[in-house]
Amino acid sequence: MSEPIRIGVLTSGGDAPGMNAAVRAVVRSALAHGAVPYAVKEGWQGAVDGGERIVEMGWSDVSSILDRGGTIIGTARSKDFRERSGMLAAARNLLERGIDRIVVIGGDGSLTGAKVFRSEWPSLLAELVEKGEVEEARAQAHADLRIIGLVGTIDNDLVGTDTTIGTDTALHRIIDAIDQISSTAASHQRTFILEVMGRHCGYLPLMAAVASGCDYVLIPEMPPPPGWEEDMLEKLRIGREAGRRESLILVAEGAADQQGNRIDAQSIAQLLRERRGEDARVTILGHTQRGGTPSAYDRWMSTILGIAAVQEILSAAPDAEDHIIGIRHNRVARIPLVEAVKRTHAVADAIKEGRYDDAVAARGAGFSQTLRINEIMSNPPAADVVPEGPTRGKRIAILHAGGLAPGMNTAARAAVRLGIGRGYTMLGVDGGFPGLVSGDIRELSWAEVDAWAFEGGAKLGTHRAVPTIEELYSIGRAIETNGIDGLLVIGGYNAYLAAHLLATERKRYPAFRIPVVCVPASIDNNLPGTELSIGADSAVNNAVWALDRVKESAAASSRCFVAETMGRHCGYLALIAGIATGAEMVYLHERQPDLKRIAEDAVRMTASFSRGRHLFLVVRNEEASPEYNLDFMARAFEQEGGGLFDVRQQAIGHLQQGGKPSPFDRLLATRLVYYALKEMDEQVATGGDRASYIGFSSNYIGSHDLERMPEEVDEEFRRPKDQWWLAFEPIHQTVSLYGTPMTVPLPVIDA
Repeated sequence: MSEPIRIGVLTSGGDAPGMNAAVRAVVRSALAHGAVPYAVKEGWQGAVDGGERIVEMGWSDVSSILDRGGTIIGTARSKDFRERSGMLAAARNLLERGIDRIVVIGGDGSLTGAKVFRSEWPSLLAELVEKGEVEEARAQAHADLRIIGLVGTIDNDLVGTDTTIGTDTALHRIIDAIDQISSTAASHQRTFILEVMGRHCGYLPLMAAVASGCDYVLIPEMPPPPGWEEDMLEKLRIGREAGRRESLILVAEGAADQQGNRIDAQSIAQLLRERRGEDARVTILGHTQRGGTPSAYDRWMSTILGIAAVQEILSAAPDAEDHIIGIRHNRVARIPLVEAVKRTHAVADAIKEGRYDDAVAARGAGFSQTLRINEIMSNPPAADVVPEGPTRGKRIAILHAGGLAPGMNTAARAAVRLGIGRGYTMLGVDGGFPGLVSGDIRELSWAEVDAWAFEGGAKLGTHRAVPTIEELYSIGRAIETNGIDGLLVIGGYNAYLAAHLLATERKRYPAFRIPVVCVPASIDNNLPGTELSIGADSAVNNAVWALDRVKESAAASSRCFVAETMGRHCGYLALIAGIATGAEMVYLHERQPDLKRIAEDAVRMTASFSRGRHLFLVVRNEEASPEYNLDFMARAFEQEGGGLFDVRQQAIGHLQQGGKPSPFDRLLATRLVYYALKEMDEQVATGGDRASYIGFSSNYIGSHDLERMPEEVDEEFRRPKDQWWLAFEPIHQTVSLYGTPMTVPLPVIDA
């Protein structure tokens, strides 16, 4: 009988929130596949030291760590491992335990070290055999070392993956700090300078600047030219004149000018004191950006990456190219390690050589686009300057429709600022389509929407009502009376239905022959043509926060919680929140449970408690089953338990719609509106009247024909026919309860 496969997992370099979720997934997925997982503690240094720093891991060793920051297995930067002697020691220690497959979670330095180690493995084994430190048979049995990398770094500086483990949480920390500082800055009409991490990459400061409405941002990829100080001071002055009470400047810790002179927060504050006589305040966020509870995204996506890493390392051929597992357009992607590292280093080379546009372009289209968006949105337009072109003076109305989604205000703010920057006159419709019917329409200014990006709710109001046939005449009159040349509809399924109705009634109502563009905003994440809607990420974070509190309340008892999320007939919220919180069972409408499944799950639950479990979390979406509701499930589980545990039920409710939008939703709202206005520009320029909706998917971001919407949706259950996230549905069975491998492997694309 052959020995079981042994898989090592280590975290190396700087710690990042979400590493624990990845470690947990690697350990439990390995166990589910019959492999033996080992933790290599303190990174590569643990491999060099051996002994108690390489330990076998069991299921319970990674319990209750999803919500913990840092890494429970420790991390370090090992000088010893860079030397031949250190690699020899590491190889010997790994061979002693039969480990020849390793999942490395770290930055590009850690992953590059892993590549070197793998390339040296044959010679290391030969030397160990020659010295008599390893038997020939053992060396031959483990002649091939296989390594898969997961990128764990808050800087998001590895080219090739859209996001890295820890980045989303770091953005949460930065945005939380800016939101809190903004209130005190506005109170005193003061300037604050925030220094954030980003030694070689400006992702964090740039994204935070757009998500929080900062006035000026300095990043490594785009060093400012000589005279930048005057440019910054002028923009701050114009911003105050436009009505801003506070000024916010973000600077990356690695920012410098084109002469290579470092720019830091203190020097900017000194400049403001000398040139404007202003008592500017400095906040250096430092390591608060790394710490604390990981965001929902850094839990559920890191879990998926950990499972994919085990899947890859078990199936990879001995001579397979070194790969990292990353994210490309919401898909798990297999990325060549050498190419990713080479492209990452090329960014630094481009900066040194003064090729700043190349450095920005190397970060990806999203980075370049966000830089352009920030330039437009942070600069108040001069009162006497109106851009020329077909958009000049055209009147575009914005309205919300459908249920409330965090990020609606951000989208409206982006539409106003980007629209004014294009020469449009931007109008706001209060109260959704009923407001359009009654003519509640007003012009929106650049300054009026200044603080909207930070706020939950919807300043323009929203309404679920779809216009009746009798109301269409009033809508046509309102469009004509107010000279509306285009309509931007930000909302959910009912918003799309209402816009679709206008498009199909154009023959009867000529006033409807204007461009109509829908922007997806719904916590249900159930809209066609887009994989993510504005508000869904905030709702998941809110649900995860609530489920964390629910789990804490059961710490001193044996208890099952059955929690219900929103989502109607779309199970996205339930599944993603369930993965992020380690739920043992998840019930979705897409996989409607029957009585047989509920009974079988009740038996599994009881057996689990009889083996010593103290907490069991069940998550269901609100329409998981028309027959078996929340109360029925709770009663069924309690009856089967026979007093071994008690059962509590909790509908999380509208908590999921409340609060400030997450950083991701702020950025998504801004990008989607950017594309919506591009579509509006094309229609206005050509005199077109296309009705469309904006989509964000794995291979496309842009507009879709609204009149074809029925082809893409399941009209009975109001959700897309194709839901990409359902591929993740079996995950909780692998890492939370059953410990069984996924019958269908996670889809992994080659990037």
